[in-house]
Amino acid sequence: MAVAELLGAIVGVMLLLITAYLLVGSVIYTAETVAYAQKDNTLQQEARLGTNFELTYVVPSSPSPNEFTITFKNTGSEIIRDFSHMDIFTYEGTGDFKYLTPETCPIVEESWCVASNPKMLDPGDEMSITVFSNINSNIRIVTGNGVYRDVQPSEPE
Repeated sequence: MAVAELLGAIVGVMLLLITAYLLVGSVIYTAETVAYAQKDNTLQQEARLGTNFELTYVVPSSPSPNEFTITFKNTGSEIIRDFSHMDIFTYEGTGDFKYLTPETCPIVEESWCVASNPKMLDPGDEMSITVFSNINSNIRIVTGNGVYRDVQPSEPE
C-alpha cells in the first residue's frame, strides 16, 4: 500500500512539473513574441517619421489631355524602396476616392506608372510618375509605410 501511495505521489509531482514547464514555456514564448512585435512597430514608426516627400502636379497640354506627370521628390531621411506597395488615389469631390491601378508604361485609363524607373529613391532624389485619369482630380499618393500627400491640379510652368 505504501508503494502505491509513493508511486501516486511521484506521478502527481511529475504531472505538476510538466504542467509548470509547459505553462512557463508558453508565457516566455508569448512575452518574446510581444517584444518582437513592439520592436517591429517601433521600427515602422521610425521609418514613417523619416519619410517625407514633395509632389509637383503638371498637366500636359498634349498629346493626351488626361495623361499628366507628377514629380515625386524624396525630402525625408528615409530611403523609399518598394514602389509596388505605393498607392495612388483620385478624389473628384464626390466623396469617394478612386484607386488607380499600377501598370507598366505606357499606361491605360485610370492607371499610373513610374516613368523614370529607379529601384529606390534616396533622400533628395526625384522621380516622375505618369497618371492617366481625369485632370480635374485631386491626387493622393500613399507610400508603402503609410505616409501620404495630396496634390491638386496645376498648369505647366
